[in-house]
Amino acid sequence: MRSIFLLGYILMSSLVANAQYSGYKPVADAAAFKVQFAEASKKTNAIKSDFVQEKNLSLLAEKITSKGKFWFKKDNLVRMEYTQPFQYLMILNGTNVYVKDSQKENKVSVKSNKLFQQINKIMVDCVKGEALQSGDFTVKVFENSSTYLAELIPVDKNMKKLFKNINMIIEKKSFGVTAIEMHEPSGDNTVINFVNRELNTNLPDALFTIH
Repeated sequence: MRSIFLLGYILMSSLVANAQYSGYKPVADAAAFKVQFAEASKKTNAIKSDFVQEKNLSLLAEKITSKGKFWFKKDNLVRMEYTQPFQYLMILNGTNVYVKDSQKENKVSVKSNKLFQQINKIMVDCVKGEALQSGDFTVKVFENSSTYLAELIPVDKNMKKLFKNINMIIEKKSFGVTAIEMHEPSGDNTVINFVNRELNTNLPDALFTIH
């Protein structure tokens, strides 16, 4: 079960989750934004990126910061490799998940667990840019001069126990997702910032192979 929750932290996730966000205002035409975002996402076949993850725990004053590399390839191929301060690897290949740390490795079929299926779907939908159209969330969209902020509130009661809301930070110029924030009901949150992003680069299938 801990692996499932950890997967949730990896896939999602900087701002405090309030009804309004400092520096942002509601988008006048959210429907038009969703159409533009979906069109841009269709053109993205692969992503290669570094990432910085910050975990904020209400019981700790300091953030827990991790770094690593991220790869995505259509349709449902994701590789997330943590390199600092510990090594941790996760691969999503269709309906199969592979997780490896310094002590053990584990293979899971998301078909065996409904909640795991939902978490897997959310991760892939966020990366592919389809989360805004999925119907799994109530969506509100905000903007500032350079970015959009899409606030996704889960509809499913079981998902609500894990996530209060998920925010996607989207660059206006490219409609690329530059950060994902996951806010938990407890007040803890995880933020993943994607840096040095490369789009539609050639990625070998071997990156996503599960042995």
